[in-house]
Amino acid sequence: MLKISQLRSGYSAVPVLKDIDVVVEAGQFVSIVGPNGAGKSTLFKTISGTVEAMAGTIEFEGTNLLSVPPAKRPHMGIAHVPEGRQVFASLTVRENLEMGAYTQAGQDNWARNIEQIYEWFPKLKEREDQLAGTLSGGEQQMVAIGRGLASSPKLLMLDEPSMGLAPAVADFIFDRLMDIRKAAGLTILLVEQRVAEALQFADHAYVLETGQIALEGDNETLKADDRIRQAYLGM
Repeated sequence: MLKISQLRSGYSAVPVLKDIDVVVEAGQFVSIVGPNGAGKSTLFKTISGTVEAMAGTIEFEGTNLLSVPPAKRPHMGIAHVPEGRQVFASLTVRENLEMGAYTQAGQDNWARNIEQIYEWFPKLKEREDQLAGTLSGGEQQMVAIGRGLASSPKLLMLDEPSMGLAPAVADFIFDRLMDIRKAAGLTILLVEQRVAEALQFADHAYVLETGQIALEGDNETLKADDRIRQAYLGM
């Protein structure tokens, strides 16, 4: 579904990402883990087009994504749930979800999608007329994920969904993501600092360090790697 080859990108003449290769197959849950400043968010921003690639290629379902304007990429089926949630604070929960349904697929499937989102996140149904800015951090994260799902995506990219959340709330978010993946057959690409959870749910994972892929493999392979156990799992 998504193939990234020799990607270089960043915010100045000096690239943040250096010759990145990542492959995400349809239906997979792929995690990208690594320390702060490794370039994880830059990778997502390059895929969605808010950061311009310097070199390399990104293909989405066989299409050269770098030739597609950023505004058109969501219409191809790519939803980016950004770091820090970034909900529309002055809009209600339901209005936030409606903002996600601006793609043609999102409009066509709105009735079904909103029912499904409320089923996965009952709190959003209870709070649908409440301003998103007044919600707790966990509830805002549910809104952000729901907004992404409202576009009827093929690929859901989640940037640090557990950031700033209590462990129990983060666990709930991860459990819902697995339910969503199973029910919707959704492909998920996750950036996450909670490495244990990111590896637990992943079919395949990449370790990004100083802008380069340091390790990759399935979850069992990486969890057994001494470098991962010592640096990220505290073992």
